[in-house]
Amino acid sequence: MNPGTRMPESGSTPSDTPGGTLGESPGTAPGTDAARTVLGEADIARALTRIAHEIVERNKGAADLLLLGIPTRGVQLARRLAERLAQIEPAFSGDHGTLDVTMYRDDLRRQPTRAVGQTVLPGSLDGTIDDKVVVLVDDVLFSGRTIRAALDALNDLGRPRVVQLAALVDRGHRELPIRADYVGKNLPTSRSERVKVRLADVDGGVDAVVISGAPINHERGDR
Repeated sequence: MNPGTRMPESGSTPSDTPGGTLGESPGTAPGTDAARTVLGEADIARALTRIAHEIVERNKGAADLLLLGIPTRGVQLARRLAERLAQIEPAFSGDHGTLDVTMYRDDLRRQPTRAVGQTVLPGSLDGTIDDKVVVLVDDVLFSGRTIRAALDALNDLGRPRVVQLAALVDRGHRELPIRADYVGKNLPTSRSERVKVRLADVDGGVDAVVISGAPINHERGDR
């Protein structure tokens, strides 16, 4: 993340991206757009491969690189990126893990029943991220609030040399001065639309990014 411009959500967590079904149900209101796929399995694979190459290029290699996925789908995306990095950069250690941000969120008063997950670091790190190049990985970047929570969580783990952000989808509508260093797809949306990332190893079926819901009329000109 660039100094002074990032502090992130990613967008597919409950508070950041409105949930919803992937298809149009029988009760869908007149005028509502049916769900449509904007990225397919091959598109997602290509986006992750490109991001992996961009990470290596920006960091002039993969030394001291650590990928931390933000649950839920960010964890699987981090694993996939780690596999690609290992293929293109033999020096990459393969280090990737999970960063749970639940207790650092700013919406716990609204949703106090959130389940607390677990932060998992590679055993080789001995529980510290000091001097590491940490790449946070999430599926959808939206308001930026999830990433802000992730940055707070990192503070309790150590002092990384640099923190960067990779998002499969950036749908806009930031509420905090945060932006991604690596983006698979910039997807202009209205706030009324819903963006859903489906991953085969989490949701079953095939990988896809689906958008549903009708844009509000006055926002159509902004898209």
